[in-house]
Amino acid sequence: MLFSATLLNLINLFHDFDKSNKFSSKSMTIAFLCTTEFLVIRWFQTKHLPVSNLYESSMFLPWSFSLLYVILEFRNQNGLSGPITAPSAMLTHAFATLGLPEEMQQFTPLVPASQSHWLMMHVTTMLLSYATLLWGSLLAISSPSIYYSDTKDYCVLDSKHNCCSTSSKLNTLSRINVRSFLYPLSSNLKKCQLINRLDRWAYQIISSGFSLLTVGILSGAVWANEAWGSYRSWDPKETWALVTWPIHATYLHTKITNRWMGEGPAAVASAGFFLVWVCFLGVNLLGIGLHNYGWML
Repeated sequence: MLFSATLLNLINLFHDFDKSNKFSSKSMTIAFLCTTEFLVIRWFQTKHLPVSNLYESSMFLPWSFSLLYVILEFRNQNGLSGPITAPSAMLTHAFATLGLPEEMQQFTPLVPASQSHWLMMHVTTMLLSYATLLWGSLLAISSPSIYYSDTKDYCVLDSKHNCCSTSSKLNTLSRINVRSFLYPLSSNLKKCQLINRLDRWAYQIISSGFSLLTVGILSGAVWANEAWGSYRSWDPKETWALVTWPIHATYLHTKITNRWMGEGPAAVASAGFFLVWVCFLGVNLLGIGLHNYGWML
């Protein structure tokens, strides 16, 4: 279902077909329900929230992408969230089911430190923050990509780096046959509106992800103090989470204070995108630390 949703969303991205948009929305909804069913069954089998190893966490991540899609799509119903969330959910699901060895897909009893009520609070919050920050970062990166495709000849940036209306541009073309520019200007005006909308969404989604990340870090510190008697042990995953936090804080700061739009925030979002993946998978590739699930390439 995730593959079909991805394919339909990519088709709808280049060709605005109403039917493909409806089918992709239904496919993502069905995929969300199926993943929810899997997690619930796994929960009953393991007697704990299925986020205790890399396989379960990697299945929880596409569920988070699908959940975000369902919430935003049923709220806006414009089909703009699918081209990012559907491929992200499909790739993370494929990694969990096809990329991990079978022995890692088996459930194992929780270690004593993980047998805590903080498991649900901390891990789910962190995974939801990963999905939200990844999605928001991709939206932030897509805005300048669309602008520099072919919009820059007609759509201009104001002093705050916002993509503004092309009406001011028409004044400079007063001595030119404006009729020949009418269609591209109209087309690029719509593209400017799309860029502004994506940029606004990116800011809102990264703000939500940043809040979840903050709660996740704080709850993890409290849990660590209860389990090991220290709020921080400088575990690799803890360290990278602390590096990720100021990067996204920088992005939000530039948006709030300067209302920047374009390459600057996109570059910061790109760094944040990379760091989130380091937090999620980097520790497992290194094979060290308290958060390591025992898999090393």
